[in-house]
Amino acid sequence: MATGQDTEPSPLGGELAFEETDFDALAGARAKDPEWTGRRLEARRRLLTLAKAFAKRSKTLGTPLDVRTSLHHPHAFNGMAVRRLWAYITRTKAEKTGLRKVLGRDLAKDLNSAYRNAYLCLAIEPDRLEVSLRIHVDAWYDGQHLVNRVKAEGLASWLEILNQLDGFQLRLHDWRGEWPLGSLTLEQLEEFLRHYTPGEHQLVVDRRWPVPPAGNRAPVLGEEVPGILLAELERLLPLYRYTVWTPGSEHLFSSSV
Repeated sequence: MATGQDTEPSPLGGELAFEETDFDALAGARAKDPEWTGRRLEARRRLLTLAKAFAKRSKTLGTPLDVRTSLHHPHAFNGMAVRRLWAYITRTKAEKTGLRKVLGRDLAKDLNSAYRNAYLCLAIEPDRLEVSLRIHVDAWYDGQHLVNRVKAEGLASWLEILNQLDGFQLRLHDWRGEWPLGSLTLEQLEEFLRHYTPGEHQLVVDRRWPVPPAGNRAPVLGEEVPGILLAELERLLPLYRYTVWTPGSEHLFSSSV
């Protein structure tokens, strides 16, 4: 996570296709090697540029979003090894201000940390690319908002939105099971909710693409890949809007629950 001591880098201009070194710099001993920090910075800037392009698009669709990116250098926060880089795409400062008023000072004191809000995510690891929506354990208020909304309105709307995301899966915390979307049933969604507790479990809706070993990565290095990732992020927008607390969707302390 970007911290107060870590300034967001500048976005990239020009070609945004991934490069071999974006993945190499996160693998094995290189993840800890300061000599690879420059390569990881380039990868971070690539993710930042893509995320900002998406945020610009989402604003035209009526959903303003802010962007933060994760640390690219070994640090105590990442265990002195950078094995994953990602962009957080989440609620704006103005929306955080509104949520603080609802939660109160004590509950909202760490709201500036991106992962303490439900967020859309664009990530790379040595062996995969990922597009996702994530509700961290510490973003319990968005998780509770979702649970309350479903209880108040029923499962049908949430199920319909989820099943428009074929190719994605719904996952619960670090459990091995996952629920493929596109053909999710009402019974499966009810099962998920029986196990999901905001503040105790992470909720993830993600799509992952395998990254082959070095020398065989042509499928993820093509110039069309960034556009595919941006299109998949856009597919997640209706789910994001349904999930999160906003001034127009206020189920956090719903009296109907």
